[in-house]
Amino acid sequence: MTRHSRNCTAGTVYTYHEKQKDQSQSGYGSKQLRLGKDSVKEFDCCCLTLQPCRNPVVTKDGYLYDKEAIISYILQKKKEIARKLKEYEKQKQKAQAEADEIKKLEEEANIKKFSSRTLEVPSMKTDLPGTSSGKSVSNMTGGKDKKLPSFWIPNLTPHAGPKQEEKPDEKIRCPMSGKPIKLKDLIDVNFTDIKDRDSKTSLINKQARYVCAVTNDVLGNSVPAAVLRTSGCVVTMECVEKLIKKDMLDPINSKKMTEKDIIPLQRGSSGFSGSGLSLEAKIDGAAMQA
Repeated sequence: MTRHSRNCTAGTVYTYHEKQKDQSQSGYGSKQLRLGKDSVKEFDCCCLTLQPCRNPVVTKDGYLYDKEAIISYILQKKKEIARKLKEYEKQKQKAQAEADEIKKLEEEANIKKFSSRTLEVPSMKTDLPGTSSGKSVSNMTGGKDKKLPSFWIPNLTPHAGPKQEEKPDEKIRCPMSGKPIKLKDLIDVNFTDIKDRDSKTSLINKQARYVCAVTNDVLGNSVPAAVLRTSGCVVTMECVEKLIKKDMLDPINSKKMTEKDIIPLQRGSSGFSGSGLSLEAKIDGAAMQA
């Protein structure tokens, strides 16, 4: 085999290309992939359905949901929590009944033991000289009745009962942030439609669908945006920094605003990962040493 052949194995150097090839074939090493445009959720799509929102609402953390989808999610979680609480209470009552039964059996055993001691007639026999002092050959006397006669018999056998369920969390949490979520905390969002004089193409099929309510800049995943709590309108963060934060007044209805009334809109999440600006998917694997 020549030195410059295609599958040269006589070289003394383990090249990077050979290592990557062996890792992909054997399954070792971490796999990393840059997410494409098709894997990234649009800024105006619901975090649950991954489709454009018809009635958009936003949480305090900036996660956008379709109103119908998030209400269905909350109702489903309420039913699930109620079912788990019912199972937990049933399990708790069963454990209490078993504990009461064990306590009752222990009391009966103590009563029986006490009555047998009171009715026992003391023995009048005395040990004669030259005879045994009443010792028994049994290994269960002299307080050894509670010990197992064989060392290979386990003291504590494993419990084969059903798994004990923990008390479920009664709070309904946001599927994206994990924080408690309530219907009254959701804020209605009013997107400003783009005016491009194209009445034939539907809004969903358009790549540029919405614009800033103040500057008319086209919104997208590459444009940071925020929702104004006082009016529900969506504006760019550049508009917030240059115009709104000077007077802290809502330019739509002139209401007084605070920092909490400006909610940055989460964007750029993928369909199989958490929302955020992360555009890379990585799976950690076992490392292969050279």
